[in-house]
Amino acid sequence: MSKGLVVLAYSGGLDTSCILLWLKEQGYDVIAFLANIGQDEDFDAAQKKAEKLGAKKVFIEDLRSEFVQEFIWPAVQANAVYEDRYLLGTSIARPCIARRQVQIARQERAQYVSHGATGKGNDQVRFELTCYALYPQIIAPWRIPEFYSRFRGRKDLMEYAEKHGIPVPVTPKAPWSMDANLMHISYESGILENPKNHAPSDLYQMTKNPEDSPSEPDVLEIDFAKGVPVRVTHVKEGTSKDTPLELFCYLNEIGGKHGVGRIDIVENRFIGMKSRGIYETPGGTVLLHAHLDIETFTMDREVRKIKQSLGIKFSELIYNGFWYSPECEFVRHCIDKSQENVEGRVQLSVFKGQVYILGRESPKSLYNEELVR
Repeated sequence: MSKGLVVLAYSGGLDTSCILLWLKEQGYDVIAFLANIGQDEDFDAAQKKAEKLGAKKVFIEDLRSEFVQEFIWPAVQANAVYEDRYLLGTSIARPCIARRQVQIARQERAQYVSHGATGKGNDQVRFELTCYALYPQIIAPWRIPEFYSRFRGRKDLMEYAEKHGIPVPVTPKAPWSMDANLMHISYESGILENPKNHAPSDLYQMTKNPEDSPSEPDVLEIDFAKGVPVRVTHVKEGTSKDTPLELFCYLNEIGGKHGVGRIDIVENRFIGMKSRGIYETPGGTVLLHAHLDIETFTMDREVRKIKQSLGIKFSELIYNGFWYSPECEFVRHCIDKSQENVEGRVQLSVFKGQVYILGRESPKSLYNEELVR
């Protein structure tokens, strides 16, 4: 007799494939849920793999548009940056994924949700705080003794996969772990755990090496309304994008080809340890520069001081997994209120790893040209 129905956040990779089969061994029925948030993934192959492993149903959900509008845009309004450098690409994605997972669990009348995050990282907290806020029954295999005692590392997972006919990667695994979505790619672990080691030149996938980027800049105009980008125009080519998803993808393209948005940092994890992470966030970095500029141009000085402190608090709440907490909802509301007059156009140049502000204009400008003459 089944112990209940579980909705598993499934990636198609080794870990969650083994978890799917292990949950079935423990007597659960499993629904696999895979979110498309802009990662390079063969979704058809992942669906077939989950079905072959015995998933009762497989949901593949395209969340890219809502990821941009409901999660990335509030971060842009907030100038959200954790510990002065990290633009929170993974942190912002987790509540988007977990919210849809919970919606499927309710729709399918599942008793549990489950994930494959390990016991050392931030993602276990981000997934579970969302789920506790919205749907409190969680199975976290990497914190269950029967699971982590059996699977002490990748070697054990590979042996289990081979024994049970789970397809395993045929190409050598990169000596680091990677997490990708529409906003960024993050790299950590493996050879990167030594903070002295330089990132290999072939690590980066979203951005060109600035040394190899074009010798001519791309000049863009970005229009904002209420602190949110509503149009981007390439000045020389006359190309414009005005839907949120297309706009953000275009900024990723332009920023990526000029090597914008690379950082290599050591950060403080919520669970009390430091970790080294390397991030590529091209479109988000372009927008951070543009939004900071138009915000300063249109916002009252004292309001902006308060808003800056709220942005820091917002960033910490996101990083630590508290998107659906009452305090985060309150902070988001205050930040949104602060953006009512953040409207106008910023012209900037993207070139050789940098973003250069060239000029700005706004009907809500607080700049008085006569006073400065």
